[in-house]
Amino acid sequence: MFEALNERLSGVFDRITGRGVLTEADVDTAMREVRVALLEADVALLVVKDFIATAREKATGEEVIRSVKPADQVIKIVHDGLIEMLGGDTPEGLNLNATPPVVILMAGLQGSGKTTTSAKLARRLSKVERKKVLMASLDTRRPAAMEQLATLGKQVEVETLPIVAGQSPVEITKRALQSAKLQGYDVLILDTAGRTTIDEALMAEAAEIAAIAKPTETLLVADSLTGQDAVRTAEAFHERLPLTGLILTRADGDGRGGAILSMRAVTGLPVKFLGAGEAVDALDAFDARRVAGRILGQGDIVALVEKAAQDLDQAKAEKAARKLAQGKFDLDDLASQLAQMKKMGGLDGIMGLLPGVAKMKGQMAQAGLDDRLIDRQQAILSSMTKGERKKPDILNASRKRRIAAGSGVDVADINRLLKQHRQMADAVKAMSKNGGRGFGQMAKMLTGGGMGGPDMARLKAMGGGKMPEPTEADLKALQDRMAALGGGQLPGGLPGLPGFPPKKN
Repeated sequence: MFEALNERLSGVFDRITGRGVLTEADVDTAMREVRVALLEADVALLVVKDFIATAREKATGEEVIRSVKPADQVIKIVHDGLIEMLGGDTPEGLNLNATPPVVILMAGLQGSGKTTTSAKLARRLSKVERKKVLMASLDTRRPAAMEQLATLGKQVEVETLPIVAGQSPVEITKRALQSAKLQGYDVLILDTAGRTTIDEALMAEAAEIAAIAKPTETLLVADSLTGQDAVRTAEAFHERLPLTGLILTRADGDGRGGAILSMRAVTGLPVKFLGAGEAVDALDAFDARRVAGRILGQGDIVALVEKAAQDLDQAKAEKAARKLAQGKFDLDDLASQLAQMKKMGGLDGIMGLLPGVAKMKGQMAQAGLDDRLIDRQQAILSSMTKGERKKPDILNASRKRRIAAGSGVDVADINRLLKQHRQMADAVKAMSKNGGRGFGQMAKMLTGGGMGGPDMARLKAMGGGKMPEPTEADLKALQDRMAALGGGQLPGGLPGLPGFPPKKN
Protein backbone atom coordinates (compact mmCIF):
# COMPACT_ATOMS: atom_id res chain seq x y z
CA MET A 1 0.00 0.00 0.00
CA PHE A 2 2.83 2.41 0.83
CA GLU A 3 5.01 1.52 -2.15
CA ALA A 4 4.48 4.77 -4.08
CA LEU A 5 4.93 6.90 -0.95
CA ASN A 6 8.05 4.96 -0.02
CA GLU A 7 9.57 5.50 -3.47
CA ARG A 8 8.81 9.22 -3.38
CA LEU A 9 10.21 9.77 0.12
CA SER A 10 13.27 7.62 -0.61
CA GLY A 11 14.02 9.86 -3.59
CA VAL A 12 13.77 12.97 -1.41
CA PHE A 13 16.11 11.60 1.23
CA ASP A 14 18.58 10.19 -1.30
CA ARG A 15 19.11 13.71 -2.63
CA ILE A 16 20.12 15.10 0.77
CA THR A 17 21.97 12.08 2.14
CA GLY A 18 25.75 12.34 1.98
CA ARG A 19 25.91 16.13 2.14
CA GLY A 20 28.19 17.44 4.84
CA VAL A 21 26.09 20.56 5.41
CA LEU A 22 22.39 21.30 4.90
CA THR A 23 21.23 24.87 4.44
CA GLU A 24 17.77 26.06 5.38
CA ALA A 25 17.01 26.19 1.63
CA ASP A 26 17.91 22.47 1.36
CA VAL A 27 15.59 21.65 4.25
CA ASP A 28 12.78 23.76 2.76
CA THR A 29 13.13 21.98 -0.58
CA ALA A 30 13.07 18.57 1.10
CA MET A 31 10.02 19.45 3.20
CA ARG A 32 8.20 20.78 0.17
CA GLU A 33 8.76 17.47 -1.62
CA VAL A 34 7.66 15.52 1.46
CA ARG A 35 4.49 17.64 1.53
CA VAL A 36 3.74 16.84 -2.12
CA ALA A 37 4.41 13.13 -1.51
CA LEU A 38 1.96 13.03 1.41
CA LEU A 39 -0.73 14.91 -0.53
CA GLU A 40 -0.32 12.54 -3.48
CA ALA A 41 -0.78 9.66 -1.03
CA ASP A 42 -4.21 11.17 -0.21
CA VAL A 43 -3.33 12.29 3.32
CA ALA A 44 -5.75 14.93 4.61
CA LEU A 45 -4.57 18.49 3.87
CA LEU A 46 -4.82 19.73 7.48
CA VAL A 47 -2.81 16.73 8.67
CA VAL A 48 -0.10 17.42 6.09
CA LYS A 49 0.07 21.12 7.03
CA ASP A 50 0.53 20.37 10.73
CA PHE A 51 3.07 17.64 9.99
CA ILE A 52 5.23 19.80 7.71
CA ALA A 53 5.08 22.83 10.01
CA THR A 54 6.32 20.78 12.97
CA ALA A 55 8.95 18.93 10.95
CA ARG A 56 10.33 22.12 9.33
CA GLU A 57 10.65 23.84 12.71
CA LYS A 58 12.64 20.93 14.13
CA ALA A 59 14.71 20.41 10.95
CA THR A 60 15.92 24.02 10.81
CA GLY A 61 17.02 24.10 14.44
CA GLU A 62 20.63 24.61 15.46
CA GLU A 63 20.95 20.98 16.58
CA VAL A 64 20.26 19.72 13.04
CA ILE A 65 22.09 22.41 11.03
CA ARG A 66 25.30 21.87 13.01
CA SER A 67 24.93 18.10 13.26
CA VAL A 68 27.66 15.80 11.95
CA LYS A 69 25.05 14.09 9.76
CA PRO A 70 22.24 16.63 9.25
CA ALA A 71 20.50 14.56 6.56
CA ASP A 72 20.14 11.65 8.99
CA GLN A 73 18.67 14.03 11.54
CA VAL A 74 16.09 15.24 9.01
CA ILE A 75 15.12 11.66 8.16
CA LYS A 76 14.73 10.89 11.87
CA ILE A 77 12.51 13.94 12.32
CA VAL A 78 10.25 12.78 9.48
CA HIS A 79 10.24 9.24 10.90
CA ASP A 80 9.27 10.46 14.37
CA GLY A 81 6.63 12.74 12.85
CA LEU A 82 5.07 9.80 11.01
CA ILE A 83 4.97 7.79 14.23
CA GLU A 84 3.22 10.66 16.00
CA MET A 85 0.77 11.08 13.09
CA LEU A 86 -0.04 7.35 13.23
CA GLY A 87 -0.72 7.31 16.95
CA GLY A 88 2.52 7.32 18.91
CA ASP A 89 5.01 4.77 20.17
CA THR A 90 2.64 2.70 22.29
CA PRO A 91 0.15 0.49 20.38
CA GLU A 92 -3.40 0.65 21.74
CA GLY A 93 -4.76 -2.87 21.92
CA LEU A 94 -8.22 -4.07 22.89
CA ASN A 95 -9.52 -3.54 26.41
CA LEU A 96 -10.30 -7.06 27.57
CA ASN A 97 -10.17 -6.35 31.31
CA ALA A 98 -13.90 -5.70 31.79
CA THR A 99 -16.24 -8.17 33.50
CA PRO A 100 -16.98 -11.08 31.11
CA PRO A 101 -18.47 -11.27 28.65
CA VAL A 102 -16.53 -8.37 27.12
CA VAL A 103 -18.76 -7.07 24.30
CA ILE A 104 -17.11 -5.92 21.06
CA LEU A 105 -19.46 -4.14 18.67
CA MET A 106 -18.41 -4.15 15.00
CA ALA A 107 -19.76 -1.27 12.91
CA GLY A 108 -19.21 -0.08 9.36
CA LEU A 109 -20.58 0.30 5.87
CA GLN A 110 -21.62 -2.63 3.70
CA GLY A 111 -18.71 -3.95 1.67
CA SER A 112 -16.00 -2.85 4.09
CA GLY A 113 -15.27 -6.45 5.11
CA LYS A 114 -16.97 -6.23 8.51
CA THR A 115 -18.20 -9.83 8.74
CA THR A 116 -14.90 -11.31 7.59
CA THR A 117 -13.02 -9.03 9.97
CA SER A 118 -15.28 -10.14 12.85
CA ALA A 119 -14.22 -13.73 12.18
CA LYS A 120 -10.54 -12.75 11.91
CA LEU A 121 -10.74 -10.89 15.22
CA ALA A 122 -12.54 -13.82 16.86
CA ARG A 123 -9.81 -16.18 15.66
CA ARG A 124 -7.09 -13.89 17.00
CA LEU A 125 -8.77 -13.61 20.40
CA SER A 126 -9.29 -17.36 20.53
CA LYS A 127 -5.87 -18.51 19.31
CA VAL A 128 -3.58 -15.74 20.58
CA GLU A 129 -5.37 -14.36 23.64
CA ARG A 130 -6.84 -17.78 24.61
CA LYS A 131 -10.32 -16.34 25.11
CA LYS A 132 -13.59 -18.21 24.78
CA VAL A 133 -15.39 -16.25 22.05
CA LEU A 134 -18.98 -16.16 20.79
CA MET A 135 -19.99 -14.35 17.58
CA ALA A 136 -23.49 -13.16 16.71
CA SER A 137 -24.72 -11.67 13.44
CA LEU A 138 -27.23 -8.83 13.75
CA ASP A 139 -27.47 -8.32 9.98
CA THR A 140 -31.01 -9.40 9.16
CA ARG A 141 -31.19 -7.46 5.88
CA ARG A 142 -28.28 -8.61 3.73
CA PRO A 143 -29.05 -12.00 2.15
CA ALA A 144 -27.12 -14.88 3.78
CA ALA A 145 -25.18 -12.51 6.08
CA MET A 146 -25.96 -14.61 9.16
CA GLU A 147 -25.11 -17.83 7.33
CA GLN A 148 -21.82 -16.26 6.20
CA LEU A 149 -20.77 -15.57 9.79
CA ALA A 150 -21.78 -19.12 10.80
CA THR A 151 -19.62 -20.55 8.01
CA LEU A 152 -16.68 -18.35 8.98
CA GLY A 153 -17.15 -19.39 12.60
CA LYS A 154 -16.65 -23.04 11.67
CA GLN A 155 -13.61 -22.09 9.62
CA VAL A 156 -11.91 -20.26 12.51
CA GLU A 157 -13.25 -22.72 15.13
CA VAL A 158 -15.26 -20.11 17.04
CA GLU A 159 -18.86 -20.60 18.20
CA THR A 160 -21.65 -18.53 16.62
CA LEU A 161 -25.10 -17.77 18.02
CA PRO A 162 -27.71 -20.13 16.49
CA ILE A 163 -29.88 -18.43 13.88
CA VAL A 164 -33.56 -17.90 14.79
CA ALA A 165 -35.62 -16.77 11.82
CA GLY A 166 -37.71 -13.61 12.19
CA GLN A 167 -35.88 -12.02 15.11
CA SER A 168 -34.95 -8.34 15.00
CA PRO A 169 -31.38 -7.09 15.63
CA VAL A 170 -32.39 -5.90 19.11
CA GLU A 171 -33.87 -9.32 19.98
CA ILE A 172 -30.74 -11.08 18.69
CA THR A 173 -28.57 -8.76 20.79
CA LYS A 174 -30.49 -9.61 23.98
CA ARG A 175 -30.34 -13.34 23.22
CA ALA A 176 -26.61 -13.16 22.48
CA LEU A 177 -25.91 -11.36 25.77
CA GLN A 178 -27.88 -13.94 27.72
CA SER A 179 -26.19 -16.89 25.96
CA ALA A 180 -22.73 -15.42 26.50
CA LYS A 181 -23.36 -14.94 30.24
CA LEU A 182 -24.96 -18.34 30.84
CA GLN A 183 -22.33 -20.29 28.87
CA GLY A 184 -19.31 -18.51 30.35
CA TYR A 185 -17.92 -16.80 27.24
CA ASP A 186 -15.08 -14.33 27.74
CA VAL A 187 -15.85 -12.22 24.65
CA LEU A 188 -18.99 -11.57 22.61
CA ILE A 189 -18.53 -10.09 19.12
CA LEU A 190 -21.64 -8.46 17.63
CA ASP A 191 -21.54 -8.05 13.85
CA THR A 192 -24.00 -5.24 13.06
CA ALA A 193 -25.72 -4.59 9.76
CA GLY A 194 -24.22 -2.18 7.24
CA ARG A 195 -25.50 0.01 4.45
CA THR A 196 -23.96 1.10 1.17
CA THR A 197 -24.11 4.69 2.45
CA ILE A 198 -24.60 6.34 5.83
CA ASP A 199 -28.27 6.96 6.62
CA GLU A 200 -30.36 7.74 9.68
CA ALA A 201 -31.89 4.25 9.90
CA LEU A 202 -28.44 2.66 10.06
CA MET A 203 -27.24 5.04 12.76
CA ALA A 204 -30.42 4.72 14.84
CA GLU A 205 -30.22 0.90 14.79
CA ALA A 206 -26.51 0.88 15.71
CA ALA A 207 -27.10 3.37 18.54
CA GLU A 208 -30.00 1.27 19.93
CA ILE A 209 -27.90 -1.89 19.89
CA ALA A 210 -25.02 -0.08 21.60
CA ALA A 211 -27.37 1.18 24.33
CA ILE A 212 -28.51 -2.41 25.05
CA ALA A 213 -25.16 -4.20 24.70
CA LYS A 214 -23.04 -1.53 26.45
CA PRO A 215 -19.93 -2.62 24.51
CA THR A 216 -16.45 -2.31 25.99
CA GLU A 217 -15.08 -1.82 22.49
CA THR A 218 -16.95 -0.30 19.54
CA LEU A 219 -14.79 -0.79 16.46
CA LEU A 220 -15.40 0.78 13.07
CA VAL A 221 -14.34 -1.39 10.13
CA ALA A 222 -13.38 0.81 7.17
CA ASP A 223 -11.95 0.05 3.74
CA SER A 224 -8.55 1.74 3.49
CA LEU A 225 -8.75 1.77 -0.32
CA THR A 226 -11.54 4.37 -0.19
CA GLY A 227 -9.03 7.01 0.94
CA GLN A 228 -10.49 10.12 2.52
CA ASP A 229 -14.01 8.65 2.23
CA ALA A 230 -12.95 6.23 4.98
CA VAL A 231 -12.00 9.21 7.16
CA ARG A 232 -15.37 10.88 6.56
CA THR A 233 -17.15 7.59 7.36
CA ALA A 234 -15.26 7.35 10.65
CA GLU A 235 -16.21 10.92 11.59
CA ALA A 236 -19.90 10.29 10.81
CA PHE A 237 -20.05 7.08 12.87
CA HIS A 238 -18.13 8.65 15.75
CA GLU A 239 -20.73 11.42 16.02
CA ARG A 240 -23.47 8.86 16.78
CA LEU A 241 -21.57 5.94 18.34
CA PRO A 242 -18.98 5.92 21.13
CA LEU A 243 -16.26 4.45 18.89
CA THR A 244 -13.15 3.22 20.69
CA GLY A 245 -11.01 2.26 17.70
CA LEU A 246 -10.67 1.47 14.02
CA ILE A 247 -9.87 -1.57 11.92
CA LEU A 248 -8.74 -0.79 8.37
CA THR A 249 -9.19 -3.54 5.81
CA ARG A 250 -7.40 -4.19 2.50
CA ALA A 251 -4.16 -2.71 3.80
CA ASP A 252 -2.40 -5.07 1.39
CA GLY A 253 -4.04 -3.37 -1.61
CA ASP A 254 -2.57 -0.88 -4.05
CA GLY A 255 -4.18 2.20 -2.51
CA ARG A 256 -2.15 5.26 -1.58
CA GLY A 257 -2.31 4.84 2.19
CA GLY A 258 -3.76 8.28 2.96
CA ALA A 259 -6.62 6.89 5.04
CA ILE A 260 -4.28 5.06 7.38
CA LEU A 261 -2.08 8.14 7.79
CA SER A 262 -5.02 10.49 8.35
CA MET A 263 -7.34 8.44 10.57
CA ARG A 264 -5.77 9.07 13.96
CA ALA A 265 -5.10 12.77 13.39
CA VAL A 266 -8.58 13.53 12.02
CA THR A 267 -10.75 11.35 14.27
CA GLY A 268 -8.61 11.07 17.38
CA LEU A 269 -9.34 7.33 17.35
CA PRO A 270 -6.57 4.73 17.40
CA VAL A 271 -6.17 2.26 14.55
CA LYS A 272 -6.09 -1.08 16.38
CA PHE A 273 -5.78 -3.59 13.54
CA LEU A 274 -4.99 -3.80 9.84
CA GLY A 275 -6.59 -6.39 7.59
CA ALA A 276 -3.82 -7.53 5.25
CA GLY A 277 -5.36 -10.23 3.07
CA GLU A 278 -8.25 -12.62 2.56
CA ALA A 279 -6.92 -15.41 4.80
CA VAL A 280 -8.57 -15.80 8.22
CA ASP A 281 -5.25 -15.11 9.96
CA ALA A 282 -4.54 -11.93 7.95
CA LEU A 283 -5.22 -9.45 10.75
CA ASP A 284 -2.22 -7.56 12.14
CA ALA A 285 -2.07 -5.54 15.34
CA PHE A 286 -1.38 -1.93 14.40
CA ASP A 287 1.99 -0.55 15.50
CA ALA A 288 2.77 3.04 14.45
CA ARG A 289 6.55 2.57 14.66
CA ARG A 290 6.51 -0.49 12.42
CA VAL A 291 4.19 1.11 9.86
CA ALA A 292 6.39 4.22 9.77
CA GLY A 293 9.37 1.93 9.22
CA ARG A 294 7.69 0.36 6.19
CA ILE A 295 6.85 3.77 4.74
CA LEU A 296 10.48 4.87 4.99
CA GLY A 297 11.87 1.59 3.63
CA GLN A 298 13.21 0.36 6.97
CA GLY A 299 11.19 -2.83 6.71
CA ASP A 300 9.47 -4.64 9.55
CA ILE A 301 11.67 -7.48 10.69
CA VAL A 302 9.52 -8.08 13.80
CA ALA A 303 6.47 -8.74 11.61
CA LEU A 304 8.55 -11.07 9.45
CA VAL A 305 9.65 -13.18 12.42
CA GLU A 306 6.14 -13.15 13.91
CA LYS A 307 4.78 -14.36 10.58
CA ALA A 308 7.40 -17.11 10.46
CA ALA A 309 6.57 -18.16 14.00
CA GLN A 310 2.83 -18.34 13.26
CA ASP A 311 3.29 -20.44 10.14
CA LEU A 312 6.19 -22.53 11.41
CA ASP A 313 5.53 -26.21 12.08
CA GLN A 314 7.83 -26.64 15.07
CA ALA A 315 8.22 -30.41 14.71
CA LYS A 316 9.20 -30.00 11.06
CA ALA A 317 11.52 -27.11 11.91
CA GLU A 318 13.36 -29.15 14.55
CA LYS A 319 13.62 -32.13 12.19
CA ALA A 320 14.99 -29.87 9.44
CA ALA A 321 17.49 -28.29 11.86
CA ARG A 322 18.83 -31.74 12.84
CA LYS A 323 19.13 -32.69 9.18
CA LEU A 324 20.95 -29.47 8.29
CA ALA A 325 23.33 -29.92 11.21
CA GLN A 326 24.33 -33.23 9.63
CA GLY A 327 25.13 -31.44 6.37
CA LYS A 328 22.14 -32.88 4.49
CA PHE A 329 19.99 -30.79 2.16
CA ASP A 330 18.00 -32.59 -0.57
CA LEU A 331 15.34 -31.38 -3.00
CA ASP A 332 12.58 -32.20 -0.49
CA ASP A 333 14.16 -29.63 1.83
CA LEU A 334 14.21 -27.08 -0.99
CA ALA A 335 10.54 -27.80 -1.72
CA SER A 336 9.71 -27.27 1.96
CA GLN A 337 11.52 -23.91 1.93
CA LEU A 338 9.60 -22.77 -1.14
CA ALA A 339 6.28 -23.86 0.38
CA GLN A 340 7.14 -21.95 3.57
CA MET A 341 7.92 -18.82 1.56
CA LYS A 342 4.56 -19.01 -0.23
CA LYS A 343 2.79 -19.51 3.09
CA MET A 344 4.43 -16.37 4.47
CA GLY A 345 3.24 -14.23 1.56
CA GLY A 346 5.63 -15.17 -1.21
CA LEU A 347 8.79 -13.41 -2.27
CA ASP A 348 7.05 -10.04 -2.55
CA GLY A 349 5.54 -10.33 0.92
CA ILE A 350 8.82 -11.30 2.57
CA MET A 351 10.91 -8.73 0.71
CA GLY A 352 8.43 -6.00 1.62
CA LEU A 353 9.30 -6.56 5.30
CA LEU A 354 13.08 -6.49 4.83
CA PRO A 355 14.95 -3.21 5.36
CA GLY A 356 16.04 -1.39 2.21
CA VAL A 357 14.71 -3.98 -0.22
CA ALA A 358 12.00 -1.63 -1.54
CA LYS A 359 14.72 0.22 -3.46
CA MET A 360 15.55 -2.87 -5.51
CA LYS A 361 12.05 -3.98 -6.50
CA GLY A 362 12.52 -2.75 -10.05
CA GLN A 363 15.78 -4.65 -10.46
CA MET A 364 14.19 -7.76 -8.96
CA ALA A 365 11.36 -7.56 -11.49
CA GLN A 366 13.86 -7.18 -14.37
CA ALA A 367 15.77 -10.25 -13.18
CA GLY A 368 12.55 -12.30 -12.93
CA LEU A 369 12.70 -12.60 -9.15
CA ASP A 370 9.02 -12.78 -8.27
CA ASP A 371 6.44 -15.29 -7.08
CA ARG A 372 6.14 -16.79 -10.56
CA LEU A 373 9.69 -18.04 -10.13
CA ILE A 374 8.70 -19.89 -6.95
CA ASP A 375 5.66 -21.35 -8.74
CA ARG A 376 7.88 -22.66 -11.57
CA GLN A 377 10.35 -24.21 -9.15
CA GLN A 378 7.54 -25.82 -7.17
CA ALA A 379 6.12 -27.23 -10.41
CA ILE A 380 9.52 -28.73 -11.29
CA LEU A 381 9.92 -30.32 -7.87
CA SER A 382 6.33 -31.63 -7.90
CA SER A 383 6.97 -33.33 -11.24
CA MET A 384 9.83 -35.38 -9.76
CA THR A 385 9.38 -38.71 -8.04
CA LYS A 386 10.16 -39.10 -4.35
CA GLY A 387 13.33 -40.96 -5.23
CA GLU A 388 14.49 -38.21 -7.59
CA ARG A 389 14.04 -35.56 -4.91
CA LYS A 390 16.00 -37.64 -2.43
CA LYS A 391 18.82 -38.42 -4.89
CA PRO A 392 19.03 -35.73 -7.61
CA ASP A 393 22.16 -37.41 -9.03
CA ILE A 394 19.95 -40.02 -10.75
CA LEU A 395 18.35 -37.33 -12.95
CA ASN A 396 19.59 -38.24 -16.42
CA ALA A 397 18.56 -36.65 -19.73
CA SER A 398 15.38 -38.71 -20.22
CA ARG A 399 14.17 -38.04 -16.68
CA LYS A 400 14.77 -34.31 -17.12
CA ARG A 401 12.77 -34.32 -20.37
CA ARG A 402 9.89 -36.05 -18.57
CA ILE A 403 10.00 -33.53 -15.70
CA ALA A 404 10.16 -30.61 -18.15
CA ALA A 405 7.08 -31.88 -19.98
CA GLY A 406 5.22 -32.39 -16.69
CA SER A 407 6.03 -28.95 -15.28
CA GLY A 408 5.81 -26.92 -18.50
CA VAL A 409 9.40 -25.65 -18.42
CA ASP A 410 12.59 -26.16 -20.41
CA VAL A 411 15.29 -28.65 -19.48
CA ALA A 412 17.57 -25.63 -18.98
CA ASP A 413 15.31 -24.48 -16.11
CA ILE A 414 15.72 -27.88 -14.45
CA ASN A 415 19.50 -27.75 -14.85
CA ARG A 416 19.52 -24.27 -13.33
CA LEU A 417 17.48 -25.45 -10.33
CA LEU A 418 19.77 -28.44 -9.82
CA LYS A 419 22.84 -26.22 -9.96
CA GLN A 420 21.35 -23.89 -7.38
CA HIS A 421 20.49 -26.85 -5.16
CA ARG A 422 24.06 -28.13 -5.37
CA GLN A 423 25.36 -24.72 -4.32
CA MET A 424 23.00 -24.64 -1.34
CA ALA A 425 23.82 -28.25 -0.39
CA ASP A 426 27.55 -27.47 -0.51
CA ALA A 427 27.00 -24.44 1.71
CA VAL A 428 25.01 -26.53 4.20
CA LYS A 429 27.74 -29.17 4.26
CA ALA A 430 30.39 -26.51 4.90
CA MET A 431 28.39 -24.98 7.74
CA SER A 432 27.87 -28.37 9.35
CA LYS A 433 31.62 -28.87 9.84
CA ASN A 434 31.57 -26.85 13.07
CA GLY A 435 29.30 -29.46 14.60
CA GLY A 436 26.10 -27.79 13.52
CA ARG A 437 26.25 -25.13 16.24
CA GLY A 438 25.21 -22.36 13.82
CA PHE A 439 22.13 -24.31 12.76
CA GLY A 440 21.26 -25.02 16.38
CA GLN A 441 21.39 -21.33 17.28
CA MET A 442 19.29 -20.41 14.25
CA ALA A 443 16.65 -23.03 15.10
CA LYS A 444 16.62 -21.90 18.73
CA MET A 445 15.94 -18.28 17.72
CA LEU A 446 13.13 -19.26 15.35
CA THR A 447 11.45 -21.68 17.75
CA GLY A 448 12.04 -19.64 20.90
CA GLY A 449 14.22 -22.32 22.47
CA GLY A 450 11.45 -24.88 22.12
CA MET A 451 8.79 -22.66 23.71
CA GLY A 452 6.73 -22.28 20.56
CA GLY A 453 7.66 -18.76 19.49
CA PRO A 454 10.54 -16.54 18.40
CA ASP A 455 12.79 -14.78 20.88
CA MET A 456 10.92 -11.49 20.53
CA ALA A 457 12.66 -9.82 23.51
CA ARG A 458 16.03 -10.42 21.92
CA LEU A 459 14.76 -9.35 18.53
CA LYS A 460 13.33 -6.06 19.79
CA ALA A 461 16.50 -5.39 21.75
CA MET A 462 18.27 -5.20 18.39
CA GLY A 463 16.79 -1.74 17.96
CA GLY A 464 13.30 -1.14 19.27
CA GLY A 465 11.84 -3.67 16.85
CA LYS A 466 13.83 -2.31 13.88
CA MET A 467 16.47 -4.19 11.94
CA PRO A 468 19.94 -2.64 12.24
CA GLU A 469 21.65 -1.41 9.08
CA PRO A 470 22.68 -4.53 7.10
CA THR A 471 26.34 -5.45 7.16
CA GLU A 472 28.36 -6.95 4.32
CA ALA A 473 27.78 -10.43 5.78
CA ASP A 474 24.01 -9.85 6.06
CA LEU A 475 23.77 -8.78 2.45
CA LYS A 476 25.99 -11.62 1.23
CA ALA A 477 23.65 -14.12 2.94
CA LEU A 478 20.61 -12.48 1.33
CA GLN A 479 22.37 -12.41 -2.04
CA ASP A 480 23.17 -16.13 -1.82
CA ARG A 481 19.55 -16.96 -0.93
CA MET A 482 18.17 -14.90 -3.82
CA ALA A 483 20.69 -16.35 -6.24
CA ALA A 484 19.63 -19.81 -5.12
CA LEU A 485 16.03 -18.93 -5.87
CA GLY A 486 16.42 -17.35 -9.25
CA GLY A 487 19.87 -17.85 -10.66
CA GLY A 488 21.80 -15.06 -12.27
CA GLN A 489 22.40 -11.70 -10.63
CA LEU A 490 20.61 -8.42 -10.39
CA PRO A 491 22.01 -5.51 -12.38
CA GLY A 492 24.16 -2.81 -10.78
CA GLY A 493 25.74 -2.25 -7.38
CA LEU A 494 26.80 -5.18 -5.27
CA PRO A 495 26.21 -8.34 -7.38
CA GLY A 496 22.63 -9.37 -6.72
CA LEU A 497 21.98 -6.47 -4.34
CA PRO A 498 21.97 -3.09 -6.10
CA GLY A 499 21.22 0.06 -4.16
CA PHE A 500 22.67 -1.17 -0.88
CA PRO A 501 25.76 0.64 0.41
CA PRO A 502 26.65 -1.91 3.13
CA LYS A 503 28.96 -0.96 5.91
CA LYS A 504 32.01 -3.13 6.53
CA ASN A 505 32.01 -5.56 9.43
